[in-house]
Amino acid sequence: MANLSEQVALTQLEDRLNSVYVDIPTDRIQSAMRSAQARFEDSKIRDFVPLLVERRVRAELAST
Repeated sequence: MANLSEQVALTQLEDRLNSVYVDIPTDRIQSAMRSAQARFEDSKIRDFVPLLVERRVRAELAST
């Protein structure tokens, strides 16, 4: 379960991604984020989840 600071970081990440990838629909970015977050759902150490999600999403969006 994500804590509040993780949720804040993920919300800020979504805002940054929407600013950078203006040609990609918001729902596509949100979908990529959900997929990346699901990958780390069972992670016990949550500190780096937002960073890892960002790396996965940026790689996915850059390849489209």
